[in-house]
Amino acid sequence: MTLSWLKEPSLAGLKSGTPEFFAIQKKLILQRSLLKRAYDDWYRRLLEDARSAPAEGSILELGSGGSYLKEIDPTIITSDVVPDVAEKVVDARALPFAGRSLRALLLSHVFHHIPDVDAFFKEAERVLVPGGVISMIEVAHTPFARFFFRHFHHEPYEDGRAEWAFAQADSMMDSNQALSWMVFERDREKFEASHPTLKLEKLQLMPWLTYFVSGV
Repeated sequence: MTLSWLKEPSLAGLKSGTPEFFAIQKKLILQRSLLKRAYDDWYRRLLEDARSAPAEGSILELGSGGSYLKEIDPTIITSDVVPDVAEKVVDARALPFAGRSLRALLLSHVFHHIPDVDAFFKEAERVLVPGGVISMIEVAHTPFARFFFRHFHHEPYEDGRAEWAFAQADSMMDSNQALSWMVFERDREKFEASHPTLKLEKLQLMPWLTYFVSGV
């Protein structure tokens, strides 16, 4: 369960992942100055990474949901796994783009929802131009994160799992919040051996408190 004081009343009764849910989520982010500051910082970092890539190719945002990233950069292609949310319906495991047609893949709190990240990495290797980037915002593997997600959040935090993959019936609920740590830190040698054309450039901790207390 989620702590009652962290719940957002305006989202009560709405099914997660619906267009209505994401519309309210986006409205809340834009209205709350501290929360928007957190997103502005995340988006700035994502776009800096995208702009560091070669100029040719498009930028794709995966799992756009309530994002306003396209309002900052209108050239971005938005996508989500559910219809009527973004410009394209896209499954990260089967990207509907030609080889070497994208220069950046941007994910904000999305990676841990991908049930087969090996398939995603293979697709990324196919569609990215040489020098293209994958940039993502994810939960840090900290004692607080382990405690909070294990006891007070609806999404699982299973850092003891050996496998990266997990079963998924609901794209919003079925996930593993520890996945980025498992792949890029715990199992880094496995990642590098499995996907030698992908290079981990940077891991960086970012401010999180304003997002945590927002309830969104």
